[in-house]
Amino acid sequence: MARRPPGHTPHGDGGRRARPGRIGETSSTSAHRPKPDADADAPLPATDPSLVQMGEFGRAHGLNGEIRLKSYTGVPQAIASYGPLLGADGRRIELTDVRQAGGASPDLLVVRVKGVSDRTGAEALNRLALYLPRERLGTTQDDDEFFTADLVGLDVVDTAGTRLGTVADVPNYGGGDLLEIKPALGGATALLPFTKAFVPELDIAGGRVVIDPPDDLFAPAGPRPPEEPV
Repeated sequence: MARRPPGHTPHGDGGRRARPGRIGETSSTSAHRPKPDADADAPLPATDPSLVQMGEFGRAHGLNGEIRLKSYTGVPQAIASYGPLLGADGRRIELTDVRQAGGASPDLLVVRVKGVSDRTGAEALNRLALYLPRERLGTTQDDDEFFTADLVGLDVVDTAGTRLGTVADVPNYGGGDLLEIKPALGGATALLPFTKAFVPELDIAGGRVVIDPPDDLFAPAGPRPPEEPV
C-alpha cells in the first residue's frame, strides 16, 4: 500500500500501505527543502519531492472563518496533529479546530485556521493545497509502505512488460487503497486494488508499477462512489 500517516491499515491479501502524498508527478531534479517550522515566503513547487501534500482547502463554511478541507491522511482529522503546514503560496497554515463535515465522505472536514475569523479570509484560502516536509513524516517502516506521491505518475506495465498506462491517483473510498490508472491508449481511467495479488512489483526507482490486471480492467464500469463537494 502507499502510506498515509498516522498509523497503517492493512488492505486485502498481502496488502500494501498508503501514506499521503498528492503532489503531482515527482521530480527527479533537486528542489529546496524548507525548514520544518520556518515561514516560507515564496510559492512552493508542486513537484518538489521533499514535500508531501496533506490536504486542500475548499469553499468557506458559514460566516465565521470556517472552511472545508479535504484531508489526505489515513485518519482525516489527524491532519491537525502535524503542527503548522505549508500552503502552496508559501504561507504558514496552522489549523486550530477540526471536525468532520456532514455527508458520506470521511475525508472532508470543516476547520478553522489561525488568524482567519471571517468568511472573506476563509474564501481567500479556497483551493489552497497544504504540504508538509517529507522529513517530518518519518520513513516507511517496511517494504510494503510507500508515499502516494512516489506512485503518482509511474508507468504501469503488465507482467509481460507491456505498458498499459500511468498511475493517476491512489484513492481510498473506504475499502482499501486503489490504483487509478490512466490508460496509455486514452479513455477513462480504471481502478485496481492496491494489493500484492494485483500489484506484484513496485519499482519506484525504475519509474514503473507491475500489475497483474483482470481482462476487463479498462472495460466500462458503473459509476464511482460520489465525492462530496469540497
